[in-house]
Amino acid sequence: MKDIILASASPRRIEILRSHGIEAVVMPADVDEIQDETISGHIVCMYNALKKALYTEKSVASGIIVAADTVVYDGRILGKPADEEDAFKTLCELRNRTHSVMTGVALIDVWSGEKRAFYDRTEVTFGDYSDDDIRAYIASGEPMDKAGSYAIQGSWSQFVTFTVGDYFNVIGLPWTRLRAELDRFGAFDGE
Repeated sequence: MKDIILASASPRRIEILRSHGIEAVVMPADVDEIQDETISGHIVCMYNALKKALYTEKSVASGIIVAADTVVYDGRILGKPADEEDAFKTLCELRNRTHSVMTGVALIDVWSGEKRAFYDRTEVTFGDYSDDDIRAYIASGEPMDKAGSYAIQGSWSQFVTFTVGDYFNVIGLPWTRLRAELDRFGAFDGE
């Protein structure tokens, strides 16, 4: 397999790759992400992913760079919460509703210069929960560094009633589509 360079320090993205047999070289990209409300969520996440990939490309001589950006979208982009009150408002807004989680991915084959970008969308439906449920979840600290103020793989999963699409996409990397794109890049050397 060709070296995979992950332009992210996200423990969730690292674990997704590991769980599928990929030990990536981790090189976080230090870039400012856009969160422009006037731009569609899928464009924002692909733009941010490409910006991270291009930043990382300057520092490596070979391999395939994988960069990603995940946004939660419910009529507007719901980023990481600014504070506990912001997390509370977001989770109140998502109660008994369906929202989209979009992850933009950019790939660069450093040797050939080939570049690709795509996004995947997963629909997530939350059921009913109380304000006390939200406060207890916020007190756990789990939602504070997550887009949309929740982790689908964490304790909040009890309030997820339905998903349509790639589960791994909600965590941070759409594995099914990523695997297909890595195959197109020849990342698996004949596998």
